[in-house]
Amino acid sequence: MFILPYTWSFLVLSCGLSSISSVYMLYLIERAKKCLDFAATLYIIHLSICTIYGGWPSSVTWWVVNVTGFAVMSLLGEYLCIRREMREIPITRYG
Repeated sequence: MFILPYTWSFLVLSCGLSSISSVYMLYLIERAKKCLDFAATLYIIHLSICTIYGGWPSSVTWWVVNVTGFAVMSLLGEYLCIRREMREIPITRYG
């Protein structure tokens, strides 16, 4: 198997941080349409910094962890934003 034993801890940490970032997107972005763009931008910036610092990531582990984190962040962010958008708007009547 190509996944090393310590990969699972990185994968769990990445998914946890992506979940926290999804909640952050709920308050920062507030629109489900923009969640995928925001998550892709963050991960492209992350890839760029990693490439500048240490060269192109050639490890399968790095790609598995980051693609999983990206998927969790974008899908959970969209789900949370859609739930917020679908809430009923309270209307009060006077008189």
